[in-house]
This record gives sequence, structure tokens and C-alpha cells, in this order.
Amino acid sequence: MDTLSRQQRHDNMAAIKGRDTKPEMIVRKYLWWCGFRYRVNSPRLPGHPDIVLRKYRTCIFVNGCFWHGHEGCRYYVVPKTHTDFWIKKVARNKERDRREQQQLARMGWHCITVWECELKKNKRERTLSSLAYTLNRIYLKDRTVTYQSPEEETGLCMAAEPEVED
Repeated sequence: MDTLSRQQRHDNMAAIKGRDTKPEMIVRKYLWWCGFRYRVNSPRLPGHPDIVLRKYRTCIFVNGCFWHGHEGCRYYVVPKTHTDFWIKKVARNKERDRREQQQLARMGWHCITVWECELKKNKRERTLSSLAYTLNRIYLKDRTVTYQSPEEETGLCMAAEPEVED
């Protein structure tokens, strides 16, 4: 049984922020400290990603475990009241997230999801360092240039190479 009245519960749920949350601020401060520059809640991209790094063509979504249905997480527990509503709501959120990330991928953007539970004190350092590592790998991979020598293209020998007789 809920200890709050319907109006109190409504006010409580309505007060939950959608941006500038504590987990999001942790990620943003770490990225800034590491030298990554970003934009926040870009209105031009599908889903308004929490953090957008244009240089890396990467969008970072910082998801709350409850609101986005983090499977296998202890922070995602379906409430005991109005369970049908909450199951449908979380399913809609998950479907929307999947659709928006597919759309971003078709546009050439990389998508990274950071879960709220991965930013708890005991896992935070490992999660943030692996995020920085992943961003650097994306940057290097996107800028790798493979050169092909003219000889490989045409099959001709260099002028200084002796001709091989058959």
C-alpha cells in the first residue's frame, strides 16, 4: 500500500527532472575534466541526446535504470500498484530509445548508453574511464586513412625496379 495520497504521489513523480540529473552531471564533469567538449540536449538530433560530441560523432544517453527498464538491475523494480501502467510505460520508453538510436546510427552517429547504476561510487571510476577509452577508439577509428600506392592500383613496376623476365 502506498503511504502517500494520490496527489502527493503525483506531485512527487512530476518533480522528477528529465535533464541535468545527478548521473548526467557526473558524466559531463568527467568528460569536461578529460578535455572532451560537448553540447547538451541537442534539439537537432532525434531523441535530444543528453550529451553530443560532434568531433567524435557520438551521442551519449545517461539513462535512469527505473525509467528505461534496465534489465537485471536492482534499481529497476516494477511498482506494486498500477503495474500494468508501469510495464507499458517502460516498454514504450525502451522502444522509443531503440528507435531513436537506430535513427541516429543511420545518420552516422555512434550511440553510447550509460546506466545510472554504473555511476554508483563503487563502479563510477571504471565506467567513466571506459567511456573515455571508447570515445578515443571511436575518434581513431573514424580518422584512420588507408593509403594505396599507385603500383597497387595499376599493377605497374617502379622505374628503379628491374624488370622480371618470364
